[in-house]
Amino acid sequence: MSEHGTLGDGPGLQHQIDQWRTWVSRRDAISPDDVAELEDNLRGRIADLRAGGLDDEEAFLVAVRRLGSIDEISREFARVHSERLWKQLVLVPGSPPEADRRRRDLAVLLALAVGAGMAVKALLALGDDRSFALNVAFAVLPFLAAYFAWSRSLPRRVAGTLAAIAGGVALAVNLYPFATDGHGTATATTYTLAAAHLPVLLWFLVGVAYTSGAWRDHARRMDFVRFTGELAIYFTLVALGGGLLTGLLLATFDVVDIDVEPFVQDWLMPFAVPGAFLVAAWLVEAKKSVVENMAPVLTRVFLPLTLVLLVAALVALLAGGPLTGVDRNLLILMDAILLLVLALVLYSTSARDPEAPAGAFDWLQLALVVAALAVDAVALTAMVTRIADAGWTANKTAALGLNVVLLVHLVQTGRVLWRFVRERGTFGAVERWQTRYLPVYAAWAAVVVLVFPPVFSYT
Repeated sequence: MSEHGTLGDGPGLQHQIDQWRTWVSRRDAISPDDVAELEDNLRGRIADLRAGGLDDEEAFLVAVRRLGSIDEISREFARVHSERLWKQLVLVPGSPPEADRRRRDLAVLLALAVGAGMAVKALLALGDDRSFALNVAFAVLPFLAAYFAWSRSLPRRVAGTLAAIAGGVALAVNLYPFATDGHGTATATTYTLAAAHLPVLLWFLVGVAYTSGAWRDHARRMDFVRFTGELAIYFTLVALGGGLLTGLLLATFDVVDIDVEPFVQDWLMPFAVPGAFLVAAWLVEAKKSVVENMAPVLTRVFLPLTLVLLVAALVALLAGGPLTGVDRNLLILMDAILLLVLALVLYSTSARDPEAPAGAFDWLQLALVVAALAVDAVALTAMVTRIADAGWTANKTAALGLNVVLLVHLVQTGRVLWRFVRERGTFGAVERWQTRYLPVYAAWAAVVVLVFPPVFSYT
């Protein structure tokens, strides 16, 4: 009997393990001792996944898939039984306690989504574009953080600290006397920078709530990285479906000469967009095992395409003439591409089995990082040249700082990846570096939001 035993295993899980063991035992090349060793490995993985919050069915499926990366027989078993994954695409209730918990979570989530919609609607009612841009993140993200605080029983001390930090930042940016035109519209560059960097800072606070305050735990940080990528996928899918339904609604009422556009703009969208965001977050949490099988496919499709895009961007930079003449919009676009590259590297890292040996995909990822380093080096040179030629501004300083942060991230990522593909290091080092560096982005965002406005006289 495995050292993990059957302690806590429900009859459904035990039946699944028995099926798997019978399947493996049919192979002549597998001895009884091998079967026992594989079963012990499988049970250990299941126990870890259940401790992380997955139910029996989800834990078994994910454990078999991960075991399949090192064992061809388990991979074949997972392939033959893959119809279970499709069943989970529909919200089929599990055991009664599990089903009750999910319904309760969904009810709380929907109530918070309504609250986020009301907050967005209240901001829009002010009719102040300046206030809306600065506060829209405060109107949505705290509700998502509240959901995690509730579902994960976040300690009150941690919850209070997060609320105090968010409240202090909100108070500061709303009291800053940003420069405006004669009609009260904000024209300050520091205002635009603050509005753009606020979501990054707040998302880090959401991450602390997601990890139950245990941000120093590498595994939980990686879970948040995975959640962020999967949330982007789900929100995009929900938004596309919602956009289609909204278009059909407008077209239908237009046929009968009823103008519902004011209703859509004033009431539907303020509640639908934040609601879709929170519901997408709940879907990611509810269907972890399904998304986990989507992630490797998505990264393998988009990573080579992004490499092609990056090479094209590098050619555009080098072909643009003297670096002092490089268009500012092109440099901004390069920064956006570099951020996309690092987001893709992070997501592909979270989707990879850390126990698998280095392969062609890891070399491709290393090539992407090297290409990104080349683009960042050229962009940094162009920015330093422009600053030396025309002086410092808030925009140039923010762009230069971001590129330095990106450069450090890329250099160390390339170093640990190189060691891994050369079999001189482990993939665990790649994972740990990615998650350890994340607070640097939050710190830089905090500097841009809180320090830049007074330093550059709120202009």
